[in-house]
Amino acid sequence: MRKLDEQLKAAILRMPVKEKDKLLLRLVTKDQKLIRRLVFELLEGGETRNERADELREQITLKLPQTGADLTPGLLLLEIRFWNARITEHVQATKDKPGEVILTTFLLAESFRRHMVMLRSYPERRVDTFAPYVVRRTAMLLKKAALLHEDYVIEFRRDMNELLQSIRGFRPTALLAQQAELPAALEY
Repeated sequence: MRKLDEQLKAAILRMPVKEKDKLLLRLVTKDQKLIRRLVFELLEGGETRNERADELREQITLKLPQTGADLTPGLLLLEIRFWNARITEHVQATKDKPGEVILTTFLLAESFRRHMVMLRSYPERRVDTFAPYVVRRTAMLLKKAALLHEDYVIEFRRDMNELLQSIRGFRPTALLAQQAELPAALEY
């Protein structure tokens, strides 16, 4: 993001309030991330972070596809990416760093819980995009989890250990996890 020239900054600050308000409203409408953040902070008072996270978790539980004949590893990956984008939107609006780890860990663990049988029914070449994505996301989650206060670990330890166990129990992800040096279980 570019910095404003000091002269321009001073000129904007000298503008009449009514003109600044018009410009501000025009600019805000062009940035959806900013709109979501302002809704959270100004309209919701910044107090609904946990409620929003719980609602998102409930949506994932309800709308993540159940096992079906038409689901493939590629379609499952599309679903995971869709929900990961919703989690990112939540984090950008609320600055919920623990929520990112908790929700993403839940999403990946739930995907394995619901679809391990389907994943194993396909040849390894059919999971060649799914497996690296899951391992990379898990490695990223472990790095972010290490930065969180230890009290948050309770909220995602079970899901993380289940996810790591699922990754180790599925050959395509197990090979990648070994290369990425993912632990077998969460140690803290």
